[in-house]
Amino acid sequence: MTTHKFTAKNWFDKGQRIAYNFKEKQFLIESNSKDSNALNVFHRLVNNSSNNSYCITMLPGFPDGSFGWAKTEQLLANDNNSQRLYVEYIGQGDSDKPKQFSYGVMERADLVETMWEHYGIEETFVVTFDYSSLVAMELLRRQQERKDRKTKTSKVLFINGGLFTDAHSHPYMTTPLLKTSFGKMGTRMAQNSHFAFNLMMKDLWSKEYGVTKEELNEIFDAITRRNGALFMHNAAGFVDEHKKHAERLDLLNIYKEMCNELSFHIVGSEKDQFEPNQIVKAKERLGKYNVDIRMVPGGHMTTSEYPDLLANIIKELDN
Repeated sequence: MTTHKFTAKNWFDKGQRIAYNFKEKQFLIESNSKDSNALNVFHRLVNNSSNNSYCITMLPGFPDGSFGWAKTEQLLANDNNSQRLYVEYIGQGDSDKPKQFSYGVMERADLVETMWEHYGIEETFVVTFDYSSLVAMELLRRQQERKDRKTKTSKVLFINGGLFTDAHSHPYMTTPLLKTSFGKMGTRMAQNSHFAFNLMMKDLWSKEYGVTKEELNEIFDAITRRNGALFMHNAAGFVDEHKKHAERLDLLNIYKEMCNELSFHIVGSEKDQFEPNQIVKAKERLGKYNVDIRMVPGGHMTTSEYPDLLANIIKELDN
């Protein structure tokens, strides 16, 4: 598969940063952008449609953020006419990275809801990668609890995400290590050292893929901009957070209670080195309900390795 050359700078140049009051959960007009509770958050809205009330919401992965969707967007841009909203959480990409902040699922879900309201989104197809599966499940819970909410999710696609608390299996040298003081020191080194950064990142891709130096340089740009490498330590506790909210953020329970409201779709990678047990549990627990569960080749970073397959699935489901 061939894609045009892309850079992190090009990706972020095509989006925008907007002041967001994370306490009041609202975007601010420019005159109020000095609000003490305001942080600038990046997002990218691709509008190829006359229907501005519907969009595909693309939620980012850890740790590459919205830039991880760059190759997929190139392919979607060719023949998908739906409006697409690429969200960037606080702490990632070109969003602000406050040192003292309660990074977590709930605040990420708040941000997504605020973006939907800001753009008048009434219906959305939510696509998640990696840890955004938890955000999507929280958003579905809110839809279930608040029948008067303005935005309705009509379908959701989980890609290589955490779906069940008893299926997490991250190797110790990844997020479990990132949570420690040693991991914190490592992220600080990675902020200014391509060598240290590449040591931390190289195992995200399958060995068969052979990630290039050029790709690593662009990921470095995306993650470390605005002094962002420390986010990898600050936000590495998402598995613990999932376990803390195990009953609320359990896909089987959500599916049983909401399967008449929306369609559920799951994609797993054949050689996912981070969450291989999730797709196994999904087949065991959801397969009997004929949930759409698919396997694709490659390692965890499907967005880099097989963006064409993901783009085709998204286009298919969007019809």
